[in-house]
Amino acid sequence: MKDKIYIRNLSQEILIGINPEERINKQQVLVNVTLEVDCTKPCKSDDINDAVDYSVIHDEIVSLMNDTHFDLIETLAEQVSQLCLRKSGVDSALVCIDKPEALKYAESVAVEIFRKK
Repeated sequence: MKDKIYIRNLSQEILIGINPEERINKQQVLVNVTLEVDCTKPCKSDDINDAVDYSVIHDEIVSLMNDTHFDLIETLAEQVSQLCLRKSGVDSALVCIDKPEALKYAESVAVEIFRKK
């Protein structure tokens, strides 16, 4: 079993959707990411240089969401997964994007994807 890093419930108001009002009005999305990594070296060294720096990944996800309009949450999930997989030490990424206000009478709509190097 691989070690894992979780980024949970990263909440952002972004431009996302295909309807005209969704291209103007920001909506909340929740991003959850599970990264498969090997923590053996950083566990022994206690050195950030040996670890996957999740704060950098967090900041890059936030920047991606703030700088880009997405039509589909599927596209956002794919771009977040590819951003994560470009990082040294990340073997796979499980990304779940929730759009809480997407459907009337539903708490949320979500898309989850899994990608490996």
